Amino acid sequence: MAHKPSIPKGTRDFNPDEVLKRNFIMQTISRQFERFGFQPIETPAMENMETLMGKYGAEGDRLIFKILNSGDFLRKVGQVPWEQKDSVQITPLLSEKALRYDLTVPFARYVVMHQNEIDFPFKRYQIQPVWRADRPQRGRFREFYQCDADVVGAKGLVQELEFIQLYDRVFTDLGLPGVVIKVNHRKILSGIAEVIGAGERLTDFTVALDKLDKIGPEKVRQEMIEKGIPEGAVDRASALFELSGSTEEQLSSLREFLSESPVGMKGISELELLVSQTEELGMTGATCKLDITLARGLNYYTGAIFEVSAPPGVPMGSIGGGGRYDDLTGIFGLRDVSGVGISFGLDRIYLVMEELGLFPVALNQTVEVFCLNFGEQESRAALKLVMQLRDSGIGADLYPDPVKVAKQFKYADKRGFPYVILIGEDELREGQFTVKDMKTGQQRTYAMDDWQTFASLLNS
Repeated sequence: MAHKPSIPKGTRDFNPDEVLKRNFIMQTISRQFERFGFQPIETPAMENMETLMGKYGAEGDRLIFKILNSGDFLRKVGQVPWEQKDSVQITPLLSEKALRYDLTVPFARYVVMHQNEIDFPFKRYQIQPVWRADRPQRGRFREFYQCDADVVGAKGLVQELEFIQLYDRVFTDLGLPGVVIKVNHRKILSGIAEVIGAGERLTDFTVALDKLDKIGPEKVRQEMIEKGIPEGAVDRASALFELSGSTEEQLSSLREFLSESPVGMKGISELELLVSQTEELGMTGATCKLDITLARGLNYYTGAIFEVSAPPGVPMGSIGGGGRYDDLTGIFGLRDVSGVGISFGLDRIYLVMEELGLFPVALNQTVEVFCLNFGEQESRAALKLVMQLRDSGIGADLYPDPVKVAKQFKYADKRGFPYVILIGEDELREGQFTVKDMKTGQQRTYAMDDWQTFASLLNS
């Protein structure tokens, strides 16, 4: 007996309706990417292991999907590491490639490899799937799409301002209300770690802090202590993570706390400028908000960081995020190339829009006209008409077999086709075709050589 087929946990099949809705989101994002001057690129699904490992911190490295070498991949494994079950020594011998974890590190690799072909500053966008060996749950998958926009070779604040505007325009185009773009600065977090005496534990500090909205303050505190950050240091920082009031009031509290930290004060200065200029530019639908607890746990961020929250009342994590990384290409040998980028979480945006009923109703109406099939001669005439309509820009289709008319009408009704064309024996003899409006039930007959009149009505 054949086994029932299945797919890996954390992956999904998509039906036609879902694909059309996902394409709607991607096309909306792509349109705004290009309006803002970004160019598309693509990179391979797999990268060399050395390209990915060590770029995301210890937790990120554990979530990278490794690809077994082809052939007899066990031959290179010595007896000692095998008996000791030493995965650190064994893994490089078994696997030289991995599925990409995100699009940013592959982009940095791309920039270094193609640096002589690129005009800097280089603005690129990329919409492709990524893979993470995470625990699947609502809004968190092992295979999912990222929609990234990055610019390398730009050090000024203009690009951060543009990314906030880009987020705002995309979510306005999608009709997604109540989106909040949270901002913070890694230099501020570095200053906090420095002032509390945990400067050497910055990565542990930010990785734990990044989980604040997922596991709560008490568990974050516990994780920081377990990572070696002194309890007194954690207690001293905790007060900052309950800051409230206006942006200026929060920045004022930070200035007082970080007054002895040059790097922290620089972060405040840059963030203050970013917030004030964003207010000056204005926004069309989203809201920009300072969030001192925002950490973005990835190691490569060095400046302003962003995270986008779903509208209030929708139980969903972030639907976008990003930030500045001043020397990411340096890990591949190209130093002093500043970069900044953001990402849209396609799958989570889809879930939010589905829950709020925001997708346009007509998305699945790619076919406007459907011809019934009454037989060999009739279908030839119908196919010719279908091709004429298609060439005039109208989605049209023909039922492939001359089955019972009731079955064909049932199919047309289930697919939601607005118009059905009938070319039966009588119509063929008279050189005509009949159009039925499936919504009103009304019918109208046209001469075959007058098909353009019908087409112009649909295109009007």
